[in-house]
This record gives sequence, structure tokens and C-alpha cells, in this order.
Amino acid sequence: MAKLRVHPDRVEVHLTPTEKSLAFRGADIVIQREDIRSATITDDPWIWIRGIRRRGSEVPLVVAVGVWKYHGGSDFVIVKGKRQAVVLELSGGEFARLIVSTNHAAELIDRLKVPPEAATPLVD
Repeated sequence: MAKLRVHPDRVEVHLTPTEKSLAFRGADIVIQREDIRSATITDDPWIWIRGIRRRGSEVPLVVAVGVWKYHGGSDFVIVKGKRQAVVLELSGGEFARLIVSTNHAAELIDRLKVPPEAATPLVD
């Protein structure tokens, strides 16, 4: 499972080697905190996936990893089974939305609420 790290100025999504292979992506994802417009916890991340898969892999309701293209841009998705996920709506950068399954969704949301200068790194 991808590791999420919250820093004062950015959020890093460190992909496992398997996730990088499934997503056809060589690099991890870095999102600037000022680009995050909203963060939502969902128990059914599959309903948040929009558009068509442009680059990545999917077995419906089992795993989806990669880039989904829709008429307004691209989303990056790392969804596994029926695990809870965090949906980050973004205002700038490479993606419009990031959907990530995580066992620590509530803790991630709490860390994102902390003023950036007071944040400590979170490792998922």
C-alpha cells in the first residue's frame, strides 16, 4: 500500500514498486499543501472514480491504480478493494483529484487541518 507523508509544505505519496508498475509511473506523487482545496473520507472510493483509464491498471472492485482522464483533466487513483479512502480535490498541479485507499484516513484528514508551520510528518 502507498505510504502517505504529510509535511508542512507538501503531501507525498510514495508508491510501492508494484503500484508504480500497475500505474505505468516511475515517480512518486508530490502535492503542495496550498493546492489542496478539500479532503473527504469515503467508505466507497469506487463511486469517486470518473472518466476513463488513460494509464494504469484496473480490476473492477478489486484494484485501480493509475491516471483516469475526464473532460476537465486527470485524476490519480490508488483504490484497493472496499478499503476506506481519502479524496483530495486539488487546484493546481498534475492532477485535479487524488483518490487513495488508506487505513489511516481520519488521521490523514486531521494532519491536513493542522496549520502547515505546526505539522509533523505523518507516515502511513
